[in-house]
Amino acid sequence: MHKRTPAGDAVTDLVLDLFRLNNLLLTGGDRLVARLGLTSARWQILGAIVAAERPQPVAWLARDLGANRQNVQRIVNDLEKEGLVAFEPNPHHRRAQLVVLTDKGRQTFDAAMRLQGPWMDNLSDGLLIKDVEAAHRFITTLRQRLEGNAEPAERA
Repeated sequence: MHKRTPAGDAVTDLVLDLFRLNNLLLTGGDRLVARLGLTSARWQILGAIVAAERPQPVAWLARDLGANRQNVQRIVNDLEKEGLVAFEPNPHHRRAQLVVLTDKGRQTFDAAMRLQGPWMDNLSDGLLIKDVEAAHRFITTLRQRLEGNAEPAERA
């Protein structure tokens, strides 16, 4: 069995806490937007559509989210059935339709974001901005390293 370095142990502890934090954030987000007919997953996809510079196909949304295309497709199909998104023809690819927000989708997303502001303000109360920014830089570095490697590297 490989003995981790002290840095490897520290990152392992951090990752385990990030898993717990992710679960808590998803549960909290689900509760926050439930009355809007959303879940955290639906909210994330609406956010990815809003954040995109132009309409994108499902595969690109999944890539931007770091998510599985099939899972994103399933959720987008549900959002389309509820009138929150629509499909438009893609001039570059006949089968990969573009996903766009409907007016109802924009209103729902905006309502979710109005709820998100006070939630984040409450969570961030008393935290030092420099600490939050340092954590953000560190997590971004880990994410970029993972994005650069399709498979975890093995060292001899």
